[in-house]
Parts: sequence; structure tokens; C-alpha cells
Amino acid sequence: MKYAFLVMGSYDSAADRAEIQNGATRISGVSSVEEACEIARTLQAEGVACIELCGAFGEEGARRVIDATGGTLAVGYVVHFPEQDVLFKAVFG
Repeated sequence: MKYAFLVMGSYDSAADRAEIQNGATRISGVSSVEEACEIARTLQAEGVACIELCGAFGEEGARRVIDATGGTLAVGYVVHFPEQDVLFKAVFG
């Protein structure tokens, strides 16, 4: 199975990416939800079966990626426990 993880921030998607397990697992940095949607469609066409998104996407961003892939690709996003909000706010502002 091919799997991908997308992280969102100040990234250059052309340069900020990596593969492990002979390309079965891919990691890509994106700068926006729109760019993530484009990359998700490309990954889907290349046979990726599941995409996980970093927490920066939130529920709305995850739903946009699901819509961009026609709802036919497993898409999840990372969340944290509410009791860790203070720590996450300190790290990400």
C-alpha cells in the first residue's frame, strides 16, 4: 500500500518532500490547502491509497482534500488532546 503524509506551513512542495520504503511512504510539505488538494489528486493518480494530514489542516481542510479526491481516497488528519492546547499554542503560536 502507498501512503502519504502532508504537512502544511512555509514549504516549497517541489523541494520539501521525501520518500521511504522505496516510495511506498511519502512525505510532502505544502503551503496551502489548495496546493494540498492538487498534490492529493496527483498522489491518488499515482496509486496512493491513504493520505494523512497534519493538524494545521483542521477538519475543514481535511474535508476539502476529501472533496478534491472525489471522496474515494482515505484521508485523515492529526489532532491532539484538549489538555495539550497550551503546549501546542506555545509551539505553533
